[in-house]
Amino acid sequence: MAEVTLVVAGAGLRGTGYARRARTTGAIVVGVAEPDPVRRTRFAAEFDLAPERVFADWRDLAEAGRIADGVVIATQDTEHARPAVRFAGLGYHILLEKPMATTEADCLRIVEAVERAGTMLAVCHVMRYTPYTRRIRELVAEGRIGEPISVQHLEPVGWWHFAHSYVRGNWRRTDDSGPMLLTKSCHDIDWIMHVLGEVPARVASFGRLSHFRPENRPAGATDRCLDCPVEPDCAYSATRLYLSCLGDPRREVWPLGAVTHDPTEAGVRAALRTGPYGRCVYASDNDVVDHQVVNLEFGSGRTASFTVTAFTPHSGRQTRIFGTRGAIEGDGHRLTVSDFVTGQVWTVETGADDQAHGHGGGDDALADAFVTAIATGDESLLSSDARESLAGHRVVWAAERARRTGTVVTLAG
Repeated sequence: MAEVTLVVAGAGLRGTGYARRARTTGAIVVGVAEPDPVRRTRFAAEFDLAPERVFADWRDLAEAGRIADGVVIATQDTEHARPAVRFAGLGYHILLEKPMATTEADCLRIVEAVERAGTMLAVCHVMRYTPYTRRIRELVAEGRIGEPISVQHLEPVGWWHFAHSYVRGNWRRTDDSGPMLLTKSCHDIDWIMHVLGEVPARVASFGRLSHFRPENRPAGATDRCLDCPVEPDCAYSATRLYLSCLGDPRREVWPLGAVTHDPTEAGVRAALRTGPYGRCVYASDNDVVDHQVVNLEFGSGRTASFTVTAFTPHSGRQTRIFGTRGAIEGDGHRLTVSDFVTGQVWTVETGADDQAHGHGGGDDALADAFVTAIATGDESLLSSDARESLAGHRVVWAAERARRTGTVVTLAG
């Protein structure tokens, strides 16, 4: 294949992860834009970047012109649209972290920009790329459960993960990032559409911020976990969570890497003393929902229900697909298939990686597909295009309208 060069805008966990995987496939990372000086310096050293190709702002990277074939955009959610439009205009192929953008208008701007430029856009709907998903689609296509009629899909965020990202972290406020259904679960909605091969016609949704509110604060609790007399009995103790990461290389990268660049007890305690991750979960400025259900009706008459909730162990997504001749149940690793005709029940091991890391192999498979698509010019290697990603995001916004208004929202055909 032809040599592929990449630049990265946003060298956090996601951007760095995609860059590392791309390098293993032979791609060469030639530039980075990252506002955090520690992350920027580490990334530049790891990829041996020339000093003139290291920038604090994506705008400065763009000012350098088209210095690579592709760009990985993994900036904060509200900073997706402007770099995507700009880099598309420069002729870059784009790997764009989900969500595409935080408004429908900005998503449409991105779609129009890549179509105008004739470049490829791969939104990070990583669940499409897992061996688990491929096997489900094969079983459905083979008719192993007859005609699929309905789907149940659960995203168990995990109590500590939710507190980390959606109460204390970067995605805690709708005005700073977006609704939780968009920032966390837009690829679950996309996944349901991908499995059924259909866009919903009507959407209903219910959910709210129920628990992480000031009125649920335990008596005697203080504003910070380090000082709190009830901290030992609190499920959401920041002190317990982040100190327990020390000594575990994976957990020191995430979630601890978002808290501090100093993975020592003193470093963690200092960050919890002054930073957002040390705050009481009942005394934060969060406003996103902590549980939500979405009901979907498709033009074919099929239905699907999706539940996302904070109040679970941190585990893989769970799915049931009900068909006219059988059913499939899955947990992200393995599938149990029931045949209504023969009565046979069998298990399918899909070969998926640990769901707690890399989305069951989807992250790596997406990076591989993106690099290969650029090298070969074959856009069909990407599981979704710009318009398909936009359609899924529109379902999310319809669900949010339905939740806020208490109505059933009909999507335009």
